[in-house]
This record gives sequence, C-alpha cells and structure tokens, in this order.
Amino acid sequence: MHKVITVLLLLLGVTVHSQIKGKVTSSDGQSIPFVSITVEDTYTGTTANENGEYELNIKKTGNYTLLFQSIGYKTKRKSIDIKTFPYLLNITLQDETYQLDEVVISNKENPAIAIIRSAIANKKENSAKTGRFEADFYSKGIFRVKDVPKKIMGIKVEDEEESMLDSTGSGIIYLSETVSKITFEQPNNLKERIIASKISGNDNGFSYNTALGTSYNFYDNYVKFGINMVSPLADNAFNYYKFSFEGSFFDENETQINKIKVIPRRDKEPVVEGYIYIVEDSWAISAVDFDIKGYRVQQPIMETLNLKQNFSYNTKNRIWAKNSQTLDFKAGLFGITFTGKFTHVYTNYVFHDSFDKGTFGKEVVYIEKDSNKKDSIYWNEMRPVPLTEEEVVDYVKKDSIQTLHTSQTYLDSTDQKNNKFGVFDILSGYTYRNSFKKWRISYDGLLGLSNIGFNTVQGWNLNTNLSFTKYDEDTGKSTYLGTNFEYGLAEDRLRVLGRFTHRFNRTNNATLYLTGGNVAEQYNEAKPISKFINTVSTLFFKDNYMKLYDNTFAKAQYQQEIITGLNVLATTEYTRRRALTNHTDYVLIKDSDSYTSNNPLAPEVDVPTFEKHHLMKASIVANMRFGQKYITRPDGKIPISSRNYPSFSVMYEKGFAGSESNYEYDFVAGRVTYNTTLGNKGNFGINIKGGKFFNADNIAFIDYKHFNGNQTHVGGGQSYLNVFNLLPYYSHSTNDEYMELHAEHNFKGYIMNKIPLLNKLQWNLVVGYHQISTPDYKPYSEFTAGFDNVGFGKFKMLRIDYVRSYQNGFQTDGVIFGLKFLDIL
Repeated sequence: MHKVITVLLLLLGVTVHSQIKGKVTSSDGQSIPFVSITVEDTYTGTTANENGEYELNIKKTGNYTLLFQSIGYKTKRKSIDIKTFPYLLNITLQDETYQLDEVVISNKENPAIAIIRSAIANKKENSAKTGRFEADFYSKGIFRVKDVPKKIMGIKVEDEEESMLDSTGSGIIYLSETVSKITFEQPNNLKERIIASKISGNDNGFSYNTALGTSYNFYDNYVKFGINMVSPLADNAFNYYKFSFEGSFFDENETQINKIKVIPRRDKEPVVEGYIYIVEDSWAISAVDFDIKGYRVQQPIMETLNLKQNFSYNTKNRIWAKNSQTLDFKAGLFGITFTGKFTHVYTNYVFHDSFDKGTFGKEVVYIEKDSNKKDSIYWNEMRPVPLTEEEVVDYVKKDSIQTLHTSQTYLDSTDQKNNKFGVFDILSGYTYRNSFKKWRISYDGLLGLSNIGFNTVQGWNLNTNLSFTKYDEDTGKSTYLGTNFEYGLAEDRLRVLGRFTHRFNRTNNATLYLTGGNVAEQYNEAKPISKFINTVSTLFFKDNYMKLYDNTFAKAQYQQEIITGLNVLATTEYTRRRALTNHTDYVLIKDSDSYTSNNPLAPEVDVPTFEKHHLMKASIVANMRFGQKYITRPDGKIPISSRNYPSFSVMYEKGFAGSESNYEYDFVAGRVTYNTTLGNKGNFGINIKGGKFFNADNIAFIDYKHFNGNQTHVGGGQSYLNVFNLLPYYSHSTNDEYMELHAEHNFKGYIMNKIPLLNKLQWNLVVGYHQISTPDYKPYSEFTAGFDNVGFGKFKMLRIDYVRSYQNGFQTDGVIFGLKFLDIL
C-alpha cells in the first residue's frame, strides 16, 4: 500500500510544480511522442515524453508564444496569456502537407540533388553558427527487456517477489536521468558540469547519460556510431547515397523546408537511411529522421537504431539550433529482446564567437558532490521531460527495493542463505560474503577451464585460488589478499603463490602490489602461449611449445598516476631461478614423435638451460598517454582515451646483487603506440618498440628480450599489434639491442562492402606488417592479409589471416585462425 501512496504523491508533486503543461496529440487523437516545445525566438523549451505529455517551466505570468514542432507534423504557433499557474494547454498537430514542384516531373535534374549540393556547399558556414555555445542539457535513458526466461542455463534470473520484470519476463531494467550545463566547441571540445544524476534503484550511483558522445553533427563528413558512418552531407555523399525529393512545406515563419529521402546506394555500407529536412536558401538542417541498421555499424546484436533531431529557428540571431535529440534502438539475442531510448534536450543556448584560452582542458566531465542525492522536489521542478506513469512506478519500486537491499538485516539474511556450503562446492567453488561490511572470501574450485592444464614439465596440473577482498565504494579503497595453489601430478610438486594488492584511491589510482612464492614460469614473462592452447597443442599434436623454469621470488610494486596521462610503475624483486626438465611423455592422440626438451635454446637436447642462481632486479616504467582526458566523479577519476594521440612508454631495469656478477645487467627500452580511425576507411594501428642491454654478455637467458612468437597457428584474433604469427618463440631472443615494429590496418568493410556477393559476408579486410631487427640476425619480417568479423548471424568471433615470413628471403607461410574468445580462457 505504501508504494501506491508514494506513486500518487509523486504524480501530485509533478502536477504542483508544473508551470505550463499538457498533452500533444494528432488529428485522430493519438499521442505524439517527443514533440519539441519552445518559446518563440528563445532557447527556452522542453520535449514531450513518449506519451505526448509535456511540462514547460515558465516562472512569470504574461504573454507567450509557443512553438510545437515534430517531424511529419505542421509546426503550430500558439499565443497564450498566463494569469495563474499551472497553465493547462493541450495541443493538436496536423499532418504536414508537402508540395511537389513541377521540376520533379520535368526532365531537369532531380531537385533533391541540387538541394543536397547546396547543403554540402554551405555546411561549413551553417555548422560554424552553432560551433561554440553554452547550454543546459538534460538526458534520460531507459532500457527495457522482453521475454527473459526465468532461468538461464539453470540459473534463476531473479527472485520472483522482488523481480524488476513481470510474469512474461518483460520490464524496465535501467532508468536514469542527468541534468548538466555544457560548454562545447566543434569538433570535440567539451566541458560538462553535472548538477543532478539519478539512477532508478541506486541512490549511490552516477548516471552515464552525459553529453559526452552525444554530438552527432551531420554537417561533418562522418558521424561516429561505433564505426564512422558517412553523413548524407559528406563531401563524397553522392558515392554512397541517392536522394529523392519528397516535397516541401512552409513553417510558421513562411520559410520553405525541403524533405529529402536519403537512400543508400549499397546496403552493407556504413550509411544511414531516412529523411533529412533542409531549409531553402540557407540550406541549414531543420530536422533529421534516420534509421541505422545494426549490420551497417557491425553491431549484429543491434537490429535498428532510430535517430531524430529537431532544430528550432531564432529570428533574432538567425540560427537553427538543435533543441532535442532521441535515439531509439532495438536489439536481441537468444530470443531476448532489448529496447532502449535516450532523450536529449538542449535549452538556454548562449552562442560565442570564441572562448578564452584555457576554457577546455583535460577534465571533460565534472560530477558535483551529492548530485545523486537530489530529492523528488528538485527533479519535479527541473526535469524538462515529464515522467510517464511507468517510469514513476519504476522509480518507486526500485528505490524501495534498494532501501530493503541495503539494510543490514536484509544483507545479513541474504548472506546467510547464500553462504551455505555444499559438498559440490569443493569442485565448483565457494564464496562467503559479508555484504554489509563489504568483504568476501572466495575459493575458485577445481573444475574451471583455467583450473586444469597440461604441460610436459608438470604433467596434468591443477590450480585453485583462495582470496579475501574488501572494498569501499565511497573512498575508492580496495584490498585483495590471495593465495594460489598449483599441483603438478607428473612432477609431484605443490607450488604456492601469494598476492596482496591495495588500492588507496580512485583519484590517482595509487596501488601497492606484493607478490611472492614459487611458480613454474614461462621464459618470456609476456606468456606468449596460453595455458589452454598449450594443453591442446601438447596433448593432441605433441607440440610442447611452453618452456618453463622454476622461480622462487618476492616482488614489490607501486603504481600511481603522477599527472593526467602519466603513470609510473616502480618494481623491486628478488628471484631464485632453477632450470626444469620434462617429467612426462603422456599424449592423447599423436604419439609417433617425441616431445622436445624443456630447453628453449636446445629443444633436441634434454639438458638444463642454465645454472641455478639468485638475482635482484629493480625497474621503473613510465607510460604517457598524450591527449588523455578524464571524468571527475566524487568517488574518483575515470580516464577517457583518445585515438588521435600516441602513447609513449620508457623503462629502465637493472639486475644486481646476483649470485654471480655475470648475471647483472642494465636495460633500457621504449615503446610508441598509435591507433586512429581514417574516416570511413578503417582503423590503423602501429606499435614500435626498441631497447638495448648494457654489460649483459653473459646474463641468464631468462633476462633476454624475448619476442612474442606463435607456432600454434591459433591467434587471439582481436589484433596482432604485439605478436609475430609464424616466429618460433625463442629463436630471436637477444641480450643486445633490438627494434620491433608492428603495423595493421583494418578496413572495417571499406573494400569488402563494395564487392557484390562478398559484401553479404560483411567480413573486414585486414593487412599488416611485422619486423624484428637485432645485431645477430638479418631482419625478420611478416606480411599478413586476412579477414576479421568472420562468423554467422550475430556471432562473428573469428579472424583468418594468411601470413608470409621473410628473413634473407622467403622463409615460410601459413594460415592463422584467430579466436577472439580465447582472451577469456
């Protein structure tokens, strides 16, 4: 009963605080959603909700002229004289009627072509008019789900008594709002101050519905929706679109608006389809209504995204400015349907010719303290788009559930239920929680893919982890204490590794790491061959590529962001190394060949790689991400990476206090990485690394620079900017100087989308080049060409590459099968 009362009070509160309110309907009585309502010749306005209901906050009585504008309907001007508040004003909009000029049926050029050409010719001027401004910004995001089963893979989705979904598995799963003030300068300078943030069912969270990433400017050549979409007003638009003149109409200012249908020339290109409305003479955009197909942005789970933008005209400054924007999408997977809608409202524009130097900096978004603590009175006064009854009920229901779920009584009761230990937990894993005090103890079990492996040194090996975790969301502090146990059956040895991690805050992410124990470690600390891949290649093909040594060590590390974009990691370590040999020749299928030895330098000879020794190591690594920006939240700082700037890192490492002086050395290294998007022509990435050893003639092979080879013909699939696909794992390791280069370009369909029949596959052509240079060998290089985004339907998790390697002439070639899901194994 208390929920019903709360809903009624909220609805009453909306009514009390409304100034001008009403509903917008069509001539047949149907609600018109997301109508733009503005005070004429101002940037004071609002947007109706999906039921056509609106509220406009006007503080003073008097005479006003309101404009009601929606795509497909005649703009309505309504003059009113307000004596008292609230003022009720219901509006009916008539369907827009379009006039077709005689030129449409003549033999002259399609008028749409001339209009689009004029719009392209004037787009720079029109874009510049709204290129610098301040404004109030409101965003609302809502996600719904339909047909969610009660259980997924035997696991209950939600408690029926407290479920967010109804009996059919449908309902709102996310609802949030944001109120902010923004300062913007084209193309991408943004400063946003979030005043209020609200998430249904989470009064301690901050909505991600910010203005960041919501600027879709169709005056630009490309508009980013995951990948760069070609704008209908791009310089090369006629290569991608056909245009049809649908007619014209005159708005309330007797300005002629032309409706142009946008038609893709090729279905699989990154293009939009729908309608763009162009103002006669000024050739500015007055509205857009575009559909974006999921397969065109290479998001197969998404079916369609509809984007609408409405612009209002101010006769005083003669600017068409965007007042509202909605994104409505539909997606689906495994029979479950997801729908969502984002509503953006821009009001109270102030346009500038220029901004003072320093207006924009590295801080893009600042979220005020207690912005998520605003009460319902504030939201009822400030919210420009009224809530629907469904949204009001969702807030009330989830907020009441949250109150219950955050109480100590409830948390203790839930923990008591979930903390019960079962006999099968010995195999599957177990977690004991104290949710109120925010700590947990976890045991990982023995049955996961990461718990079981096979190599020729340890044989079958089992490992599990026991850990303690404590976290504090308010301060950003977290502590982790864990112990890993690994037992090799053939070696008959238990190895134990301990880890301690403490993060001091989320502002500069100052973190202390302590690790120590005994492990069977790969010679290349980058671990170029995964445990899973090595298990398969060893048992089925007798290719035991993983080479291990025994490492007993203690290590301390400290990491911190010094300034924005600059992170420093300092490490000191004591290590005792001992060579290992094979302990098994077990195999599942292929048994005609013998395993190679565990010696990476002499795989045909079963002798130790090195003598047992001790060594101290210390290093410092500085990583600089140029162009790094960030979001400031009350609980910390969130970095935002930029693809337009390179990243640079330098390292100095010293080996000292060795059991023999020949193991001591100095090593310096550096790396530059850069990734960028080249219009609609795909993504280019490059990774250049180099380094040099000093006083290192007789150091241990472990401390050499090892390159990430691959002899399995199976790759990770995401990108190959740090790996050689045909290089033996330790063939080019060096204790001298080296230079390493990786470059790759993914065309993202730019070429494949233009080839008939092949474009239906929607594969992405990828080409690459890789090279190593060291004093001891001729330069080694690889050329790659292949296809990414390979798969069927909504599952495109494969990549296939053909690779040719050269070193003083052609060496070998092969096919690499990239499995993107391997990263989680």
